[in-house]
Amino acid sequence: MKQAAVVGAGTMGNGIAHVLAQHGWEVALIDSAAPVLDKAKATIRGNLDRQVKKGTLAPDAPDLVLQRISTGTSLDAVGRSELVVEAASENPEVKFAIFEQLDREAPASAILASNTSSISITEIAARTRRPEQVIGMHFMNPVPVMQLVEVIRGHATSDATTESVMNTARALGKTPVEVNDYPGFVSNRVLMPMINEAIFCVMEGVASAESIDTVMKLGMAHPMGPLTLADFIGLDVCLAILEVLHRGLGDDKYRPCPLLRKMVAAGYLGRKSGRGFYGYEKDGKR
Repeated sequence: MKQAAVVGAGTMGNGIAHVLAQHGWEVALIDSAAPVLDKAKATIRGNLDRQVKKGTLAPDAPDLVLQRISTGTSLDAVGRSELVVEAASENPEVKFAIFEQLDREAPASAILASNTSSISITEIAARTRRPEQVIGMHFMNPVPVMQLVEVIRGHATSDATTESVMNTARALGKTPVEVNDYPGFVSNRVLMPMINEAIFCVMEGVASAESIDTVMKLGMAHPMGPLTLADFIGLDVCLAILEVLHRGLGDDKYRPCPLLRKMVAAGYLGRKSGRGFYGYEKDGKR
């Protein structure tokens, strides 16, 4: 049976572990905080039960999937993995430190992937002795539902590593798209300026958040308005990605809106904090 490890048990990490285990992988789910691991297992159970109710999963599948997921707080659990997916916070220094340790702990043949949404794969890979085996594997949220995996090649990523990850993504029922390593890749380089401009429209009094979202949903056929989407992603994450884009590309069109900075400083982070451009109940509903 294939062995994988997922580092970081938050929203993205538990979703990645869920999908890997559902498709037959033995998964070590790792996080420095034990309560986060407990919450992750509960989230995975809830999402699996939801799949059963929808008829997309057999009634006995949740128990089988969960049996394939072990949890731990130490990175030495990656010692038998052929694929490691890092899904820690979107902070370069955190990711660099994790990859330095993963390079020491993971088997020499293991592929080290990052779920980063904007940080340079080339810079991450340079912290290891195996840059040809380091790649971006950017899943979309919610991972069990969304089909896209953005596969990002760093400067040294080998063809063999890329082919292996593309094939793995397909085997997980996803559609991989190969892109090269530039700030924000494709998804966030295109998405974040739209979200940022929508926030400028709120700040400048052009229209309310509800009106802006309605224009984009009904006029542009977007399934979700940009401000609802920003709340879903997390305003702190949006700010971090825009800062990477602004710093990496040097163009003021990526300058984060002052209102976004103010909201993040105030703790208005979107769904996860209960308040962003909209208010949310504990279950994340508006």
